[in-house]
Amino acid sequence: MKTLLALTAALAFSTAAFAQGEVKSETDVRSNGTVKTETTTRTGRTKAGTVVQRTGQGAKYAGKKTGHVVKRAGQKTGHVAKKAGRAVKNTATDVVD
Repeated sequence: MKTLLALTAALAFSTAAFAQGEVKSETDVRSNGTVKTETTTRTGRTKAGTVVQRTGQGAKYAGKKTGHVVKRAGQKTGHVAKKAGRAVKNTATDVVD
């Protein structure tokens, strides 16, 4: 059983290494000055690989936007609570006088 597992793993790694082929690198300079380097194989990215990359980038972008929204909501809530506290303090002082 161990031999079969080891043989299967070796076959999988050798197949993956063979499928790599020649590696090319493309560098794009964006208008804002940042540089993006994308490494592709000789045959290019597969459709599945493209979907996975876009999904990962989309998830990263959505996470950043969500984090910003949560932070901003916390700031607004804190401001409202502070303002309400001041209003209650002023009202209490007026009633006592």
